[in-house]
Amino acid sequence: MTGGKNSTITKFILLGFLGEFPKLTVVLFSIFLGIYLMTVSWNVALISLIRMDSHLHTPMYFFLSKLSFLDICYVSTIAPRMLSDFFKKHKFISFMGCTMQYFFVSSLGLSECFLLAAMAYDRYAAICSPLLYTAIMSPALCVQMVAGSCLMGFFVSFIQLCALLQLHFCGPNVINHFFCDLPQLLMLSCSDTFFFKVMLSVLTVIFGLTSVLVIMISYGYIIATILKLTSAEGRSKAFNTCASHLTTVTLFFGSGIFVYMDPNSGDSLNQNKLASVLYTVVIPMLNPVIYSLRNKEIKDALNRWKERIFSWCYLLVNLFHICKQYRRNDK
Repeated sequence: MTGGKNSTITKFILLGFLGEFPKLTVVLFSIFLGIYLMTVSWNVALISLIRMDSHLHTPMYFFLSKLSFLDICYVSTIAPRMLSDFFKKHKFISFMGCTMQYFFVSSLGLSECFLLAAMAYDRYAAICSPLLYTAIMSPALCVQMVAGSCLMGFFVSFIQLCALLQLHFCGPNVINHFFCDLPQLLMLSCSDTFFFKVMLSVLTVIFGLTSVLVIMISYGYIIATILKLTSAEGRSKAFNTCASHLTTVTLFFGSGIFVYMDPNSGDSLNQNKLASVLYTVVIPMLNPVIYSLRNKEIKDALNRWKERIFSWCYLLVNLFHICKQYRRNDK
């Protein structure tokens, strides 16, 4: 039986968290289900708020809404399968299903990397060239940057997928992870993975480090501009506009580098698994909180919608009382 063109494996077994926490199935399931539901609901709420409030129709919040959408798609490629596996006796996933899961996880993860770089450039334009900001970050450029981020993410992942399908898998077929990730697949391959690793290193240098370089250069100029400001209030306001994005970048890239750049990844599977939980499940949940916690514009938008909802409720109550009074008078 063959699971791919050059593969004798038709199925993989995902161990998930069975090895580390065999007696905490219900507890872990409840925790991850809660995280997944909060991730989807919070990101949908943030997208809805940005779309409905005209004060948030700016490039910064346009990018933020696309980041929230990517986070929903990203976590949804992993969480539903992971949650269903908690109560399965045999946690099988087909060869093609495994490779396609990695393809979508990789595509969305890389798209988010490129989008975070685009958001860094947006912050650079807003702080370093405030008078030309609307001219620089035109709606057309914003759409092009988002589309380019997604296209590059899927293009790089498609190259990896084509190379992955050429590898030979002859056993064992047990993946000590909760989803199909590249380091674990390479460990199970019976083929020589030297070329694959060289190609992966080249792609990482060209695309991954380019994103990091764009972010670092952007923040280099941003820090230099902030230090030149004479007003303490101006420095604080400029810093607050970047703090949320910088926190997200640090968490996302830091956990990703730990997993994919660790030379001893084969000797620290449990640590990598925990780091993977951080960047695949926890960070997508935290992003809406990080961007909303100290964001005055988001808080003002929420207050405006609270007032509108309160006004609508008050109007409905009054209409109810008027109708009730009308019925009494009619009788």
